[in-house]
Amino acid sequence: MALSVRVCGAARTVTGYCLLFETGRARFLVDCGMFQGPKTLKSLNWEEFPFNPRDIDAVLLTHAHIDHSGLLPKLRAGGFRGVIHATAATADLCAVMLPDSGHVQEMEVAQLNRRNRRKGRAPVYPIYTVADAAAVIPAFRATPFGRWLDPLPGVRARWWNAGHMLGSASIEIECADGKGAPVRVLVSGDLGPDCSVFHHESEAPAALDHVFIESTYGDEDKPCVDHVERRAKLAAIVQAAAKPDGVLLIPAFAVERTQEICWDLVTLMQAGTIPQVPIFMDSPLAIRATEVFLEHAAALENGSSIERALRSPLIRPTESGEASRRIAEAEGFHIIIAGSGMCDAGRIRHHLKRWLWSPAATVMLTGYQAEGTLGRLLQEGKREVRIQGETIRVEAHITEIRDFSGHADATELARWLAARGRISGGVFLMHGEAPAMEALARRLTEGGIATADQVIMPVLDEGWTLPQGGRPRRQDAKGRRADPARSMRPDWHNQRAALMLAIETATESARDDAAREALLHRLRAVLDER
Repeated sequence: MALSVRVCGAARTVTGYCLLFETGRARFLVDCGMFQGPKTLKSLNWEEFPFNPRDIDAVLLTHAHIDHSGLLPKLRAGGFRGVIHATAATADLCAVMLPDSGHVQEMEVAQLNRRNRRKGRAPVYPIYTVADAAAVIPAFRATPFGRWLDPLPGVRARWWNAGHMLGSASIEIECADGKGAPVRVLVSGDLGPDCSVFHHESEAPAALDHVFIESTYGDEDKPCVDHVERRAKLAAIVQAAAKPDGVLLIPAFAVERTQEICWDLVTLMQAGTIPQVPIFMDSPLAIRATEVFLEHAAALENGSSIERALRSPLIRPTESGEASRRIAEAEGFHIIIAGSGMCDAGRIRHHLKRWLWSPAATVMLTGYQAEGTLGRLLQEGKREVRIQGETIRVEAHITEIRDFSGHADATELARWLAARGRISGGVFLMHGEAPAMEALARRLTEGGIATADQVIMPVLDEGWTLPQGGRPRRQDAKGRRADPARSMRPDWHNQRAALMLAIETATESARDDAAREALLHRLRAVLDER
């Protein structure tokens, strides 16, 4: 049987990465990520996998981010009993990130069920629990960079530094059937920028048949900014935000982004460039992940400097919910770093709910904001948003610093692929929204890096045969799930929230009660026509 692949996630979207590879003797996954972002997309997490978890022999994991690892507990709960191969740092990070993900789901479902009971609705259940997450951790096996591993019969793999986050890797895979040369595949995972100050530059092999490359920023050219210039930009934002009664809110991913921001803030404070004020690290996951970073500091560039900063007393970890709520008692200017980075979950939401209406507050976005998330709405300049069912007027100053990105831009992606040399088969564009993929495809073909018939932008659950030395062949379309990436911009949840805001604005601005009643009557008439 020839090697085949089914794209089970990160297809024309930046989340839920999962590739199912199948040979005549083995079935294995590269990544098993959770879908994040709009509710229509997240709904895929509750659906059945498009394969039987009991049939999966192993998982090869590129890195620990939840959009790549987050459904591993569900996979095990569904019957998977194989081994998960990952770098040591990735395994250590997953040991804290996956139980945290289970905890978040349990908490969110408990809150939702309280509302559902009041409305007479049936209860819902978490995708998985803390116990499910704890049960999958023993399946991890650490593998070093650059060493061949034989995870399954006829399959060998090795991990290459991807420069994206602690422990992140691109995975080289060879699949042989004993009848000829093996099929050589490279899965990039997420690739870091050339100017990363935490990680060494990415590496990868050449002479490949097929490549799966991320395309998150496939439509952007971001100037490479070193950490000195980045800190100057950050210092200017902090100085402008430092009002006596103000706050700087930083929505940030708990792993990597939070640690990098803390390093810069502490360094600037110790140099006297910005005032020394409390930095509240308001994320249990970020606190535990920071301990993993400290354990692996030697593997990072500037490791000793990073370690000193992360141990600074200027950083105030607030692990418990009670400690998080007490931040509201802080006097004077202070900084709060909390997840999630796209403002679609986590403790940052209650800080935004408390502060967005205040001109004394500044919100600094630090990374990619997917369509449909609260972070994207703030980035787009919306003057009103809804948080936990309440309408909040946005009077806070919204700013952005893009120099903390952990992803390569379009130029860097094209350069990385060109360095792989001639590719005989397909170039699959993964982990990107459609405009980014289309722009990267043009760049690759116009630059002579790949031909038009090589570049593939797969849709959810699409299958391909991957021959040695030849182009991929599309398989039949049986068994595909509905693909929300085709219609979710914005999805109906976003449209409903926007409509609720519009109704509130229209009724409040109407000239008198009679006009308000007339408006509501017309709306009711439309609803009654259903």
